[in-house]
Amino acid sequence: MEREATGDGGDVRVGVIGGSGLYELISDPRTVEVPTPFGSPSSPITLGEFGGRRVAFLARHGRGHGIPPHRVPYRANLWALASIGVRAVIASSAVGSITPDLPADTFVVPDQLIDRTRERADTYFDDADVQHLGFADPFDPALRAALCDALAARGERFSPVGTTLVIPGPRFSTRAESRGWRLLGADILNMTQYPEAALAAELGVAYASLSFVTDADVGHEPDDEAVTADAVFARLTAARDRITGAIADAVAALPAEPTVRPLVDPAASARVLALPVEA
Repeated sequence: MEREATGDGGDVRVGVIGGSGLYELISDPRTVEVPTPFGSPSSPITLGEFGGRRVAFLARHGRGHGIPPHRVPYRANLWALASIGVRAVIASSAVGSITPDLPADTFVVPDQLIDRTRERADTYFDDADVQHLGFADPFDPALRAALCDALAARGERFSPVGTTLVIPGPRFSTRAESRGWRLLGADILNMTQYPEAALAAELGVAYASLSFVTDADVGHEPDDEAVTADAVFARLTAARDRITGAIADAVAALPAEPTVRPLVDPAASARVLALPVEA
């Protein structure tokens, strides 16, 4: 494996953020250390061939899952990917289902989210350069369509829509909280899709999540067993090839230059990406 102190992705336009259980993606990768104005990313970025094109891969929780959800350096991760040329990100996510309609071992391509996190750095515009992100539709429609097409072609059971409620983590919900999430209109629970989706949008990067249902949270009936971390990781391990296969097929279907929705002023995004990096 070649390692570089710094570098850019050249013609790479697509990035993949690996969630729980997905810490490596590319065979024979080139590893690039990308410093950012927001500290170090969760992991070095690896560049190489995947889905028939050059992609950049970053492990959200670090290699070996050493970073909990509330300490993921989200701003550094998205800035690093965007700074090397990435304009579309597909992120894998483990999710819990709070509706019987989405049993474990199925996929969801969410179209909405509800943020219930606390005190996360969730914007690049937190000083005098005020920008208001248009976030009514948080996930990019073109990327979502590519994921749905890939899942359908592979014969996977999936929902093409869904609302993610993002909790702080790393703990799981209480039974009372889970009942409340259902009343809010959520379908699945996750700990990382926010602020990831918002930060990508602020940088002019399309973003979508491939969500894999690992559990039923606290259960759908009062006497159901609640989720455990062991059960989550066991299901993710068993489904790894299905998850990476769907991502690869979606990546292969994307255009050479992904179309990005201008949800903030592109000049403002460019100013963020031009911020100096401390040595």
